[in-house]
Amino acid sequence: MPLSLRQSEILEIARGEGRVFVEDLAQRFEVALQTIRRDLADLADAGLIDRVHGGAVPRTGVTNLGYEQRRGMNEVAKAAIARACAATIPDNSSIILNLGTTTEAVARELMNHRNITVVTNNMNVANILLANPGCDIMVAGGALRRSDGGLVGDLTSEFFGQFKVDFAVVGVSAIDPDGDLLDFDLAEVRVSRAILKQARRSYLVCDHSKFGRSAPALLGSLAEISGIFTDLPLPSPLSRRCAEWGTEVHVTAPGDPA
Repeated sequence: MPLSLRQSEILEIARGEGRVFVEDLAQRFEVALQTIRRDLADLADAGLIDRVHGGAVPRTGVTNLGYEQRRGMNEVAKAAIARACAATIPDNSSIILNLGTTTEAVARELMNHRNITVVTNNMNVANILLANPGCDIMVAGGALRRSDGGLVGDLTSEFFGQFKVDFAVVGVSAIDPDGDLLDFDLAEVRVSRAILKQARRSYLVCDHSKFGRSAPALLGSLAEISGIFTDLPLPSPLSRRCAEWGTEVHVTAPGDPA
């Protein structure tokens, strides 16, 4: 079930605070109590929260969201992030795009680029860019995950070792307050590490929901990334660290032009 922007924000509030209340959410989003109750019912049906008297709590044991749920979250923000990122990538360049719904949004924003080469382990990215005649597409080998169209494994990592590209555009599942980049799948992390090694510039694309989340596998640090594209300002301590590291921070808004 794709989540609305409000439902995704409710889920993040529940995870951050441990519990949400119907009346508080109604006031926060300026909607009717019944609207919030329907949102909570949808989230409960999706297995993401448990209803309790007066509100809800996050479902224990929930790890990463399913692909379809992630694709439906923060779509407007992802589109704005993708436009801003794609605008920094010129024609006549080479790009690696890894797994994730935000990197897929970047692929859609590359549809009018000319004479580009895209290397990817994301079947969805490859299918999107098939419609761009000015794009050469190189698809990695490896084990195909039917859940999200991703290719992972040692064969995938070795494939990326054959390239040196101008840009790598990657996504992550979570960003720690100290700037560590985290994910849920160690096999996917290994591939992403290989990707970052093969790029002259590396961009992280992620919406604000990734900040404050947690995941068990360490990919790297924002210190190793050329720039991050996101939809809300970073927490002040992390923003200062990015300035020290030389990591560019691009904060976009839904209405920003390409």
